[in-house]
Amino acid sequence: MDHDAGWVVDLSMAPPSLHDNTADADRLQREIFRKTGIGTVAIDLALLRELPARLNNWGYRCRCVFFKSPGGSFLIDILPIEDPGMIAGIAVDLGTTRVVVELVDLVTGKSHLQKAFDNPQCEIGPDILERVHYSDRPGGLARLHRLIIEAINEEIGRICRKAGMARDRVYLMAVAGNTTMTHLFAGISPRGIIREPYIPAVNRFGAVRAEDLGIQINRRGRVFMFPNVGSYFGGDLIAGAFYAGFHSSRDISIIVDVGTNAEVLLGNSEWLVACAGAAGPALEGGVSEIGMTAGPGVIDAVTIDPETREFQISTIDDQPPRGICGSGMIDLAAALFLSGMMDIRGRLVPDACGDRFRETDGIPNIVLVPEEMSSTGEALVISQVDIDSLVRSKAAMYTILETLLNYVGIDFEDIKTFYVAGTFGSFIKPRSAISIGMIPDLPEETYRSLGNSSLKGAVRLLTERDAMDAIASIRDRITYLELNVNQDFMNRYSAAKFFPHTDASRFPSVSFRQ
Repeated sequence: MDHDAGWVVDLSMAPPSLHDNTADADRLQREIFRKTGIGTVAIDLALLRELPARLNNWGYRCRCVFFKSPGGSFLIDILPIEDPGMIAGIAVDLGTTRVVVELVDLVTGKSHLQKAFDNPQCEIGPDILERVHYSDRPGGLARLHRLIIEAINEEIGRICRKAGMARDRVYLMAVAGNTTMTHLFAGISPRGIIREPYIPAVNRFGAVRAEDLGIQINRRGRVFMFPNVGSYFGGDLIAGAFYAGFHSSRDISIIVDVGTNAEVLLGNSEWLVACAGAAGPALEGGVSEIGMTAGPGVIDAVTIDPETREFQISTIDDQPPRGICGSGMIDLAAALFLSGMMDIRGRLVPDACGDRFRETDGIPNIVLVPEEMSSTGEALVISQVDIDSLVRSKAAMYTILETLLNYVGIDFEDIKTFYVAGTFGSFIKPRSAISIGMIPDLPEETYRSLGNSSLKGAVRLLTERDAMDAIASIRDRITYLELNVNQDFMNRYSAAKFFPHTDASRFPSVSFRQ
């Protein structure tokens, strides 16, 4: 990282004299402008009081920690240039289920420690809707706010102890979360998000004082929350788009993040179109009885020999199987379809399934893992109901993509890079997703997993001074397409509820047995 590109700058000023009687604060401002191009930097009264003594003692040489946001630029602190301690920032991926924090050295740009923990708000409700309703109860919003703030403070304490530093050495925090999570983090009511006309209380938070949020870092520290576009397209997606470089590339790219919804952003440095749709739960592994999020012992890959129809199953950390995640479900569906054990409508074929086929209460099932091989002691079974749910999710995903491209007037072949974000993106195999018609039949090298792009975007913000302009350019160029009132979407959705699609010519690379 270029030291001069970040939020810490070293300054060396000529001391005041009869020939240059500029005030200390103005002298500092002048040098900051010369070094960074930032004109006016606000200085807190508490820091102004300490400025003369510090500058005099240090011979008018100092290390400045500052920050620029849409709400203004701030001088957070000045330190001796020879100060040996780490000047740190904390990046936060504020997930509905999991929260990830990472310690970043603001001088070198290097990340030192990353920790993840369960979002304590899950005790109120696992999903956003329950939390929004709870926030309307007396004391509900305050409790939700307190739960997440206390948990983050606790984690900051652990990270700082492990790094051998005091928490007041943390000067900046960048937080990326969905619209509702960001509201709860800020202690702002999210009730309007789920009520007509479905608007958040605020989209741009800017950089707020850490002490105003209850965040225990340096007393003059600032917390930046990534802006939202609306109720269903939050700062986590903006952070991901920033990390992927949507502000700087003229190539047309698309980013998909699957969580409660599938959220999609299409475009380049000149234009952006976004939408969100209900394609998430089955793809997260959250609909099947044995579905679960990725973790040790969870099935993440399945192959079936098309001749012998023998199953090969892989689990995370090679632990005995206990469930299946979204990528595993997609692998399984692709393998069942390509081997002829499932037909183009997504129906299990009893004869082809052999002794793995079962029927319970009139519902067809297929045994994925027999009792003796599972960690639970019970067979891991996928039902026709589970498969039907996956069919709906995969059809919704493809239709979201198709509708978005049709709105813009481009073809799938015009996409240079197809980014898949989040945990889902870390495990998904493009070949399997193409085989069931969930994503377009593009060369596999087109697809790129971004991993936790929300966190990576927050880390990038802490290391690049130009980040704020880039984030604003992404956020302000987005046109949001509302799918709920889009009849074209419903027509396309019906056609996509087949494997791989009603129009098989869209998927020329998919060869299947029927």
